[in-house]
Amino acid sequence: MQRRTFVGAGGAALAALAVGPAYAQKITGDVRFLCGFAPGGTADLLSRILAEAVGPEVGQKVIVDTKTGASGFIANEAIANAPPDGRTIGLAAMAALCVAPVMPGQKLPINVDTDLTPIANVAGVYNMLVVGKHMQYRTVPEIIDFAKKNPGKLTYASAGNGTSQHLAAELFKKMAGINILHVPYRGGAPAIQDMIAGNCDMMFGNMPEFLGQIGGGGLIPVAFGSPRPSPLFPNLPLISKFLPGFEVVNWFGVFGSKGLPADLTDLWNKALRAAVAKPEVQKRFVESGMDTIIGSPAEFKATIMADRKKWAEVIKAAGMRAD
Repeated sequence: MQRRTFVGAGGAALAALAVGPAYAQKITGDVRFLCGFAPGGTADLLSRILAEAVGPEVGQKVIVDTKTGASGFIANEAIANAPPDGRTIGLAAMAALCVAPVMPGQKLPINVDTDLTPIANVAGVYNMLVVGKHMQYRTVPEIIDFAKKNPGKLTYASAGNGTSQHLAAELFKKMAGINILHVPYRGGAPAIQDMIAGNCDMMFGNMPEFLGQIGGGGLIPVAFGSPRPSPLFPNLPLISKFLPGFEVVNWFGVFGSKGLPADLTDLWNKALRAAVAKPEVQKRFVESGMDTIIGSPAEFKATIMADRKKWAEVIKAAGMRAD
């Protein structure tokens, strides 16, 4: 089964999937679109783009409702407990569905497999490896070669234990057969600032987090960990060129409440396909450092299971545990 369908910025492949508001009679009243992350971030931006674009497809007003806390699980729990009438949907991140359930010591307020209904995976954030400007090693082969000859001398920053940055670096270590030292911070911003100050050597993360500092010369882009490069850096190589099979996609998907009927799940899947096919949505995705991921609910479930298995292996190999 194909795990992911990535669609280029033009969205031509999505156009044929567009649906009109013929399904509108099935949604009766305003829709809440729950987001569990703070305003100004990638998840918040994506929620607002989707809410605006999908409303006309279901013939209703879609209102973003922000409920932050517990790494997105405050919102996830609210989605799960909403009536299964299709009027409450929301965004959940890859970490909540694929990392948290297999992280030793992690306690979750809901069962993500039975209490949420997967509707569609909609966007992936480009993963990027960057180094500080003090680093003389600026290609993947150079970094791997130095690390093999000097175990433990290179350091990598993350936003904390168990974060997507931590997982991506541990996957890199595992596949490259190298030893680099993890330096966890309390969030992405202080990690990036210490990179710029020359106190840490390298970092994996979501491309939007790095754009400002790359533009200012504080960080040097090395390669993409994503399946394909962003149009913003078309000539930057993929890590998979040097480590075949390396792939990191920090995706965001849309979910419905527990027990959402199949017809309403299908309605929302078709509506979201139509929404992300719109040229203005594709343009905003590219400008925001996001890539389109779309498929059926069944394909989305397969992605969740495959990614969970993948990250469980990385977590076990690295000896990670929830803080």
